[in-house]
Formats: sequence, structure tokens, C-alpha cells
Amino acid sequence: MTIAQKKERMTAQKSFIFGYLKSVKTHPSAEAVFNEVKKKLPNISQGTVYRILNNFKEKGEVLAIDTKDNVHFDADISDHAHFICEKCGNVYDVMAECSKCGILKNKKTKVGSINKYLINFYGVCKNCK
Repeated sequence: MTIAQKKERMTAQKSFIFGYLKSVKTHPSAEAVFNEVKKKLPNISQGTVYRILNNFKEKGEVLAIDTKDNVHFDADISDHAHFICEKCGNVYDVMAECSKCGILKNKKTKVGSINKYLINFYGVCKNCK
């Protein structure tokens, strides 16, 4: 068995970070994840949190959403869209709006069938208006 074939173990740190991401709908930045995790795991380093988040992203276990000033993380990897505020950088789930789209209902386009999608809408959120 090669190193690549070895199953990576789920450490307590990884488990806690993933559990935190699954429990929130706020799409936190890596810094926000670190600040929250540090409250329960005071010995964890910022570098460890960043490495774990990047590992989750590379394995497709979380989404990394780029905004103007930051990267936000989302443990909901199901098909859904995001609204990204161009002023504050907050990221919001936008589910109902996309489920009504004709293309996404039948999942077919002129060029092929849609298996998965990731849509980002950009604008100014109601808190920043």
C-alpha cells in the first residue's frame, strides 16, 4: 500500500473543525474558524487550522468561497448558490432562488447535462445598503 492509498486518520482537531463548520451557516473565514476552535482547543495553532481547512478543501469535503478580501469555508457541499456581498464580504446561502431556475430543474443545457453546480451571485447585502 502506498502512502497515497493510506486512509488519513480523523484527529480530534480535524473532527472538531469539521463539526464546527457543519454547525454554522455563516461561511466563516479561516481566521474566524481558528478563533472559535481556539476557545475549545486552546493549544491548537493557526497554522494547523489553516492546513486542516486546506486539506478538507483539497479532498472536496468543504467548499472554499473566494471573496474580495478573504476565503470563506462551507461544509455544505450540496448543490447550492451563494450571495457574496461586495461591501462587507459576507457569504449567504441562496437556495430557493436557484431551485426555481429552469436550467437547474431539468439539469440539461444545449452543451450537455449538469451533474453538479456552484453559482455565486455578487451584490450588496441588505445589511450594507
